[in-house]
Amino acid sequence: MADSPEFLTEFENIYIDDKPVKVMSARIQKGNVIANLEGVDNIDDAIKLKGTVFKIRKTDARLENGRFFISDLIGLKAVDAETGADLGTVNDILTLPANNVYVIKGKREILVPAVSEFIIETNPEEGYVKLRLIEGM
Repeated sequence: MADSPEFLTEFENIYIDDKPVKVMSARIQKGNVIANLEGVDNIDDAIKLKGTVFKIRKTDARLENGRFFISDLIGLKAVDAETGADLGTVNDILTLPANNVYVIKGKREILVPAVSEFIIETNPEEGYVKLRLIEGM
């Protein structure tokens, strides 16, 4: 679960059942990551990993400026950038083909496309996201 398979090729270690596994090499093939993992030496070893969820440590990731992990955005206070009004909380983020959509739960549910026209400021350290809403949102 990442923005792109290229992102997943950048890690020296991945984690299987919270145990680190060294990535010997990784490349993209037809939109998938093909990785050579330490200790996975033959097809039988690889087949045993089928369906396994691989994880990374967030501290190992290098995100571009202005990019965030979805888990860091869930729970942020949503604030109207113009009025300062409390709109609720970022309850979910829908990952759609065109762009992500923030689901804000407050007095009512608001769906906000995650684009610069609507997302004015994102500050996970301070616990908020400032939004510009348009009529009908």
